[in-house]
Amino acid sequence: MHVYLPIAEISVNILVLLGLGAGVGMMSGIFGVGGGFLMTPLLIFMGIPAPVAVGTEANQIVASSVSGALAHFKRGNVDLKMGTMLLIGGIIGSTFGVWLFKVLSALGQIDMVIRLAYVVFLGIIGGLMLIESIKAIRQTRLPSGPRRRLHEHHWFHGLPFKMRFRRSKLYISALLPLTIGALVGILAAIMGVGGGFIMVPAMIYVLGMPTSVVIGTSLFQIVFVTANVTFLQAYHNQTVDILLGSFLIVGGVIGAQVGTRVGAKLPGEKMRFLLAAMVVSVCLKMLYDLVSTPGDLYSIALAGGH
Repeated sequence: MHVYLPIAEISVNILVLLGLGAGVGMMSGIFGVGGGFLMTPLLIFMGIPAPVAVGTEANQIVASSVSGALAHFKRGNVDLKMGTMLLIGGIIGSTFGVWLFKVLSALGQIDMVIRLAYVVFLGIIGGLMLIESIKAIRQTRLPSGPRRRLHEHHWFHGLPFKMRFRRSKLYISALLPLTIGALVGILAAIMGVGGGFIMVPAMIYVLGMPTSVVIGTSLFQIVFVTANVTFLQAYHNQTVDILLGSFLIVGGVIGAQVGTRVGAKLPGEKMRFLLAAMVVSVCLKMLYDLVSTPGDLYSIALAGGH
């Protein structure tokens, strides 16, 4: 059973879309990530134009992040002051990112930029995650030693405009969360991701936030930043396909429920290793598509062969 996607301008199988949403939703439930950094490349592999995949996935992330943010908020796991600083930076960054997206689209370079961004960021993040997960698995087989500090103090902890974040028990410069939020906002606009795969490590290792409030605060910021991206992408670039997003959301909700139950039974270090392996695999596929010879070769010549 096929459906025509008006913005993407292609016909796709409904069951494939639901299955794709369910699969990424299951990964989200198992690994605790939004899944946008996997969903957008998979949509591109299906033949969805890269700009539409980016704009539509931002729309799906809004829906999938709301329930998680509300659940963490009820448990008191959201630092609203820190989240607000991240959000201000995120709104600025995502607004700039959508403008940059429009400029690159006009130049005809947006597809290349999106693919390159995924190759670079997935390669870096996936590689680091793979190394860290392998070390964690090895450490579980060795006698326990002294715990490593999650973060260390560097020069940027001495920046001005310091604020006290009581929920996170921090006294740091407001410039740090503003900058992190802005960078993640740009990525949300260009790559169609929530940015949690960069935001969460930055909140833990750079800002030094307690793990207990990191996920909830990250989701709080992601909801509003991706909503801003969705609105601006739809208004300025017309790249949000609501029909496509609806099928992905339905599948994602179902998959996330299953994934949450499966994830509770898997060891943490093995889960991180599996996630890292998937991220690296997607990166390699994107890289292969960039450097391989196109299936449809063409040439430009004058009429009559002259």
